[in-house]
Amino acid sequence: MKTIDRYIAKHTIWGVLSVLFLFVILFSFLELLAQINDIGKGNYQMLDVFVFTGYTVPKRIVDLMPVSILLGSIVALGLLADHNELTAMQAAGVSVGRICRSVLSAGALLLLIVFVLAEFLAPPMEQYARIRRSKAIYGQGIFLTKNGFWARHGHSFVHVGKIFSGGMVTDVEIFEHDNQGRLTSFIHARGATVLDNSQWLLKGIKQIIFSEQGIKTQNPPSLMLNSFLSLEQVGILELPPASLSISDLYKFVQGLRQRGQNEQRYALAFWQKLSLPITNLVMVMLSLAFIFGPTRSITAGRRIAMASLVGIALYLAYQIIGHLGLLFELPPAITTLTPVLAVLGVALKMLKRAA
Repeated sequence: MKTIDRYIAKHTIWGVLSVLFLFVILFSFLELLAQINDIGKGNYQMLDVFVFTGYTVPKRIVDLMPVSILLGSIVALGLLADHNELTAMQAAGVSVGRICRSVLSAGALLLLIVFVLAEFLAPPMEQYARIRRSKAIYGQGIFLTKNGFWARHGHSFVHVGKIFSGGMVTDVEIFEHDNQGRLTSFIHARGATVLDNSQWLLKGIKQIIFSEQGIKTQNPPSLMLNSFLSLEQVGILELPPASLSISDLYKFVQGLRQRGQNEQRYALAFWQKLSLPITNLVMVMLSLAFIFGPTRSITAGRRIAMASLVGIALYLAYQIIGHLGLLFELPPAITTLTPVLAVLGVALKMLKRAA
């Protein structure tokens, strides 16, 4: 029986990796085309485009794995079914449950690989790619950190603690110095809004002025930082939540909650990554439902076409529900796990009928 288990697992892994390879090539090419639009900005050249595309491949593998597992498993098992190999196995006494366990064991190996990529390899590689891209576009005057960046602005050094979408930043620090390099002023702003004309409106300000007469502290209601970075430039500098690892996302969400800031986008990314093993497991179960469920009598080609439509629909529903959750401020854990568990319930019901 172990020979049959290895045979089924080998074909399943081959099918998943084949589909994944094609998807990675396709979406890497699309990313390459998107990055070409930025060639000529600063020192961003074709070599930088290839480096960025290459370093983001692990992230692409993680994103594409669920649909690859669904389609790859159906391709592999569908071919076995069309060649009557599954029928022969069942005639020899191999139950549907045993075949499902063999497929799930192959899926477990793939899940382990995906987890390692998602937690340890993809985040640092994507962050490096984005930091390298930003340096190429803006030069050495910008230094990205995991959450924000440092930048030089005239006689000042500006540190931004965190960038949010929509032109919102927090924990802005400005170190102003004179021609001799002596510190003349320090400004800390709890937040700032990036305006359309490259002006930053600073709020929640504490300003310390250093002079020969001594140190003076003041709290103006607002200040304007002129001719700094535009909305588009800030958007390029932002590291998206999905580029962080699960552990980093957890720490970041906790930090935002302690400061009373909105953590919904990062909490959503955290739960999406945390539920990745469950999502991939559900895709395995759904592929088995396509093979042994009501669609077992149709050809492999039709099953693949149906699975493709289902996979696209599930992906869109997953993204729409997640963003609707952000809009209506629903708990990210619920908006992330509810559609996954619903699909799992449907798959199990279909398999139960076939057993």
